Amino acid sequence: MERDLLLISNSKLYGSGYLDHCESQIVEILGDRKEVLFVPFARPGGMTFDQYTHTARERFKRMGFNLRGIHESNNSYMEIQRAEAIFIGGGNTFLLLDQLYVRDLIADIFDKVLEGTPFIGSSAGSNVAGSTIMTTNDMPIAYPRSFDALGLVPFNINPHYLDPSPDSKHMGETREARIKEYHVFNDTTVVGLREGAMLRVRDNKVSLIGNAGARVFRKGQEPTEHLPGESLDFLLEDSK
Repeated sequence: MERDLLLISNSKLYGSGYLDHCESQIVEILGDRKEVLFVPFARPGGMTFDQYTHTARERFKRMGFNLRGIHESNNSYMEIQRAEAIFIGGGNTFLLLDQLYVRDLIADIFDKVLEGTPFIGSSAGSNVAGSTIMTTNDMPIAYPRSFDALGLVPFNINPHYLDPSPDSKHMGETREARIKEYHVFNDTTVVGLREGAMLRVRDNKVSLIGNAGARVFRKGQEPTEHLPGESLDFLLEDSK
């Protein structure tokens, strides 16, 4: 199975600009490619597809790449087929997946990426790379026909993973508690990616990179802590 994925927890870090903290990783995965196909369907903050694409286009231009929005063509299938790389941006995961289903793009993107086309996901874009979107943090503002996602990796991601703060007066469920609730009814492993953390997936190898760690939740087991630089190949082996 050919896979070349960069799954990013977040598009911004506190005090830095859009994609600044992951620029070197994006440049590395794209290599000598010049064109990137952008999927803007998550619409962060309710911005339009055109507004979101403009933001991404300007940022990728600064990195030396041309970017086009998939919505700018009337033939999404052909856009995917000729894509040198695919970037799915963050925003609302339910809206993103709904649009992928409505436009019948799930199988096309899956096939293209599993041929070895580089795939970059950020936040919601990383969520849809997993098995399902059932561990997203987002509000269900749209109703996709299924929670099943692209399935580029056999686990789920929880971007923006937050550890409980001892000084917090928040009385609601912690992120860990919500993932434990998920595992009462579901078996899929969940990777809690903290702000600044990324997963680099090459074929059957998974590395945790970036400047923050991750917490991995497997049903019936205690969560495990992992640091940047560690191999997380077991995430793929768990599904065999």
